[in-house]
Amino acid sequence: MGDHSSPSDDWSMYRHGRLAIGIRTFPRGLEASHSFSSILLRSVVAAHRHVYTYTPRFSQIQNSQRDRRKHGIDVIAGSSKDDTIYALSSAQGRAGIAVIRISGPQCLNIYQKLCPHKQPPKPRYAAVRTLHDPENLDVAHVLDSGALVLYFPGPTTVTGEDVLELHTHGGPATVKAVLGAIPRCSRGQTLANGIRYAEPGEFTKRAFLNDRLDLSQVESLSDVLDAETEQQRRAAVRGNSGARGKTYDSWRGELLLARGEIEALIDFSEDQHFDESPRELLRNVTGMVQRILRSIDVHEMAGQRTELLRKGIRIALLGPPNVGKSSLMNLIVGREASIVSREAGTTRDIVEASLDIGGYLCTFADTAGIRTSALANDGVIGPIEEEGIRRARLKALGSDVIIVLASVERLSDGTHFINYDAETLQMAVKAEQHIIVVNKCDSVDELTLQDLLQDFDSSIRTHVEGLAEPRVISCTKANSLSESFDKDPGGIHSLTQNLVRSFENLTSLPEDMQDLLGGTERQRQLLAQCRLHLEDFMVQAEAGDSEVEYSSDEPDIVLAAEHLRYAASCLARITGRGDAGDVEEVLGVIFEKILNANPRV
Repeated sequence: MGDHSSPSDDWSMYRHGRLAIGIRTFPRGLEASHSFSSILLRSVVAAHRHVYTYTPRFSQIQNSQRDRRKHGIDVIAGSSKDDTIYALSSAQGRAGIAVIRISGPQCLNIYQKLCPHKQPPKPRYAAVRTLHDPENLDVAHVLDSGALVLYFPGPTTVTGEDVLELHTHGGPATVKAVLGAIPRCSRGQTLANGIRYAEPGEFTKRAFLNDRLDLSQVESLSDVLDAETEQQRRAAVRGNSGARGKTYDSWRGELLLARGEIEALIDFSEDQHFDESPRELLRNVTGMVQRILRSIDVHEMAGQRTELLRKGIRIALLGPPNVGKSSLMNLIVGREASIVSREAGTTRDIVEASLDIGGYLCTFADTAGIRTSALANDGVIGPIEEEGIRRARLKALGSDVIIVLASVERLSDGTHFINYDAETLQMAVKAEQHIIVVNKCDSVDELTLQDLLQDFDSSIRTHVEGLAEPRVISCTKANSLSESFDKDPGGIHSLTQNLVRSFENLTSLPEDMQDLLGGTERQRQLLAQCRLHLEDFMVQAEAGDSEVEYSSDEPDIVLAAEHLRYAASCLARITGRGDAGDVEEVLGVIFEKILNANPRV
């Protein structure tokens, strides 16, 4: 844009709830442009708090500039949504193949400059090409030979625009040469829009602006890139399907339809004849709202399970001192995360370790042994140990799975008993999932062990109801290096499988609800807000359901319509679509209602 561009050239409003900001070109470069855009965005978002806008962090812009300079690319001040953008889509560094993605109206022009005298490849078919310097076609200036080229005409592409992909050899010099040549393809020509290096996330941003992705899919795409475990990957892929966004759009459509009918009654009830009274209309809408509220319950539950997959399942090891909590944690984690000693009370603070078990991200917490002063050798618990016990109790309250450890111990007279703590059992039964484990089972014979377990099971159920069946392990046997035909020495593998089943109980959904996985905390909060507005609507609707026709609780249909508007707005903010088009859609319903009441209008 030149200095004489009008304000309408600088920024324009797009329908469907999205706002795009075009930025003037400033002589000071991209920093000035970004600063100016931030001021515009802040002023616009303040007035339109439901409009989604993308503002790259300044650190991202600096990183983007650094990448450009690394590849010998000029930093271009200012940008336009109609520019053709390009970037290295594969990872930085030396590789067998590098993928360079180009998106925008100049894709074919760039191809013709890089591959002169060669017809563009058939859309969506790969072709092998030699890439030339656009300003020097001499053989000595070939950029890369044997590159794979693919052309995807818009709008059915990843960004909704024409897309050109160059799969070149992945040497740093080759990548730098090709990236440096792409912007030079426009020299000597008068192009309406420029060719520039893409901003961070700009390909995804264009996909969103061109309705190829909704906002919930954009967030799921981030989860796909961040997934470290198999279950995180599965949840992210499910979330990227777009099914949740379609569900929210359908709910929003129903709410707008109901709101339109109510507002038609508000605005034209005196002039037109309607078959329904305000009470009857609200009563009819109530059934739809109740159904959406039940569905929100399911979506919120799925969101909680997704958060467990994303952030990790928290597991606390509880029990009295010296029952083998640290030894068990080291065996499961596969390294010496906790100090192991025969001295009771060695663990004084929380020791945590994260790992992947069966595709689930987990965080194990080894805690201080819980005991009372009566069980201490000298009858006294020191302040440090007391603080460790307090932290252990707090950790148990915030855990998803609690493993309670007990152990087989020998008395001075040679008899054996199972050492356990009743308080830890009471904490375990309050957790979402719990497992009771008896360690040191190798210290007695099988017959004695069975008698001890029977007495233990009877004893613990007198303290707490609803406890799981105890499992037996031997950390000593699992750590033994002696040869054995036992496929699961010490029972640790069996315990791990039991843990995975607990994880499945915490996170699994029925097959027909798998697409609900992948929700984010932002989406959960907006669903919660939507719920509140729908519940407020129900209060108004139920107030109008009185048997007395003219009671003091006459329904306020104006307020009821507003609650529906706010609820629909929350759903629009989840997908990033539809908010700006609400007025037109509601007016359409209103006039349709009038037309049905009086076809001659």
